[in-house]
Amino acid sequence: MIIKKQIPLLDGILEKYQGIIGDEYLGYKNHVYRMVHFCQTLKKCNEDESKKIIIAGAFHDIGIWTDNTFDYLSPSISQAMKYLKKNNLEYWSDEIRLMISEHHKISEYNNKKYALVEIFRQGDLIDFSYGFFKFGIPKSYIKSVKATFNNAGFHKNIGKRAVKWFIKNPLKPAPMMKL
Repeated sequence: MIIKKQIPLLDGILEKYQGIIGDEYLGYKNHVYRMVHFCQTLKKCNEDESKKIIIAGAFHDIGIWTDNTFDYLSPSISQAMKYLKKNNLEYWSDEIRLMISEHHKISEYNNKKYALVEIFRQGDLIDFSYGFFKFGIPKSYIKSVKATFNNAGFHKNIGKRAVKWFIKNPLKPAPMMKL
């Protein structure tokens, strides 16, 4: 299991958002790097599958910053769809839309046509849970990925945003959570 310290496609996408993300950029970038590594460990990916994971990874939470909201799935999908259109990859739209919209689904996503959706959900959950959920990935590899791409305040910053959301919306569940 190789750890790629640079993924040019991912860096190219995220660089355009560095100014918008500001001080939280490194934390988000490292989160995406970690989850991309976890996804590509869960499934041996061909080139197109790897690109889909990287693109969905770059955009999956981006609406937090582009729209300054914790209700970020729709804005994140919108940014991803613009990217796909600009790069003549619209034929991936359905799958990438699902990868983003279902990445916080609590239960397993079962659709063999879009198997990457479940891989993506698991990859994000591995990172979000600090490696508590492993889905068969060795603890040592998770630890190595986390050491290579440190947290840089990602979980703390997301936690602060979540608290603000819940204070303003005490009767609404977290908008991105799905059964």
